[in-house]
Amino acid sequence: MSKLLEAYKLGEISLKNRVIMAPLTRSRASTEGVHGDLAVEYYRQRAGAGLIITEATAVSKQGSGYVNIPGIWNDAQVEGWKPVVKAVRNAGGKIFMQLFHTGRIGHSSLYGEQPVAPSVKKPDGQVMAADYSMQPYEEPRALKTEEIPGIVAQFKNGAVNAKKAGFDGIEIHGANSYLIDEFLRDATNQRTDEYGGSPENRARLLKEIVEAAIEVWGPGKVGVRLSPLNPFNGMSDSDPVKTYSAVAKILTNYPLAYVHSLEPQSDNYVTAAIRKIHKGTLIANAGLTQESGEKLINEGKADLIAYGTLYISNPDLPERFRNGLPLAPADNTTFYGGGAKGYTDYPAATKKAA
Repeated sequence: MSKLLEAYKLGEISLKNRVIMAPLTRSRASTEGVHGDLAVEYYRQRAGAGLIITEATAVSKQGSGYVNIPGIWNDAQVEGWKPVVKAVRNAGGKIFMQLFHTGRIGHSSLYGEQPVAPSVKKPDGQVMAADYSMQPYEEPRALKTEEIPGIVAQFKNGAVNAKKAGFDGIEIHGANSYLIDEFLRDATNQRTDEYGGSPENRARLLKEIVEAAIEVWGPGKVGVRLSPLNPFNGMSDSDPVKTYSAVAKILTNYPLAYVHSLEPQSDNYVTAAIRKIHKGTLIANAGLTQESGEKLINEGKADLIAYGTLYISNPDLPERFRNGLPLAPADNTTFYGGGAKGYTDYPAATKKAA
């Protein structure tokens, strides 16, 4: 019997399998961060997942550093998400919203101000500006200590609005080079106040956001995503085991739904350290197959397995796993932006799944 396809109890939420749809930025929202009918169909098609975690959704204009990503800071955005949630629920699915602030990643043309970060550290490379041209990253300004409660308030407002939209819970995005991750890792956090220095201090922003989110949602409805080794956008940490062990110890104090760790299985030593400390549900993610996901569950190294790219081109992924059906390849030229092509036009493999 496949454990990956077994039901799982996530706090008070019953999941029909352990196959999780990972958060996937697709850049199909309006320029105002509002989703439309395309997103409703996209998520409905994938409701066979045990749990869908939405694409990263900005908690404020200040934290909306990419073109055409959705937001959750105003009423129009809430209304845009409501039909998505309804469609997933009508199809028998469960759905969490991932909340984030892009921090130093972005461009002032998108939100009308200089990017913010824990420290003045400019990333290398380019980003898409509001006119869809590629521009060099701008130097961010360091957030003042007295501004940080305002960042926490942005996440709390996002949590409130996600609840208004009808979601089953939320995931706090503490990964992949965005603001919380920038605070966690010492390559980007060189602060000397209570939000910098030791791993515990660097994790203070995440801790305060978790507390605010649980105040809104209660126990078992808030997850946290981490990416201990992801080098995306110039990220690194001098001692990831020490840093993320400290993070895990802090998170054990809260009634989280789960910790979601993105780490390639060729490494995986930091996630293993997190697993020793965090006794609750652990989601593993990064390039996993059905077989490797099954192996992690059977070995007790993870409880749930998240799939990203496979879910882009295989909307009925659990059914394909269950029936040994071939997996469709994804077209990476249609990952970001555009319309239905490469978004809602991947067919289900079976009539039953469709």
